[in-house]
Amino acid sequence: MSDIFTPGISAPAEPANEYTDQLNEAGVPPEMHSWLSANGVGPLVVKMGIRFSEMSAKRLVATMPVAGNEQVAGILHGGAHLVLAETLGSFGAALHAGPGRQALGIEIGATHHRAIASGTVTGTATAIHLGGTLVTHEVVMTDEEGRRLSTARITNMIRDAR
Repeated sequence: MSDIFTPGISAPAEPANEYTDQLNEAGVPPEMHSWLSANGVGPLVVKMGIRFSEMSAKRLVATMPVAGNEQVAGILHGGAHLVLAETLGSFGAALHAGPGRQALGIEIGATHHRAIASGTVTGTATAIHLGGTLVTHEVVMTDEEGRRLSTARITNMIRDAR
């Protein structure tokens, strides 16, 4: 597993499996495919259209379209903000945990600052604490002009995989 992923850096390809296309579509770098090959990125990540562009325990970046993720008033659903935050924070915690360990979300909260009705949302997760049993990330969601839409904080518990 790579410590950090940035676009344009290639690694040896992993053997294809049922999740290869899903992982590629989500922007997961090939060197991380073996780590995620048992479950892919998860059906909710696929459904929400989340695409990763940077992945490490300290910093993760992903985008999500507004289209298809709106609430009845035609703006991005508040829960969609939390799905993006949970995805980024949990993946970051899992990267920190490493092989044989797992991350389990235990707390998440968000403040919504601005609505968005179209376009793409970018979530940037920054590690606040990378401990042996607890990992906390701050996740900032912005619009295409860089305006802050919401701020979330997620804490994951790290334990041995069962």
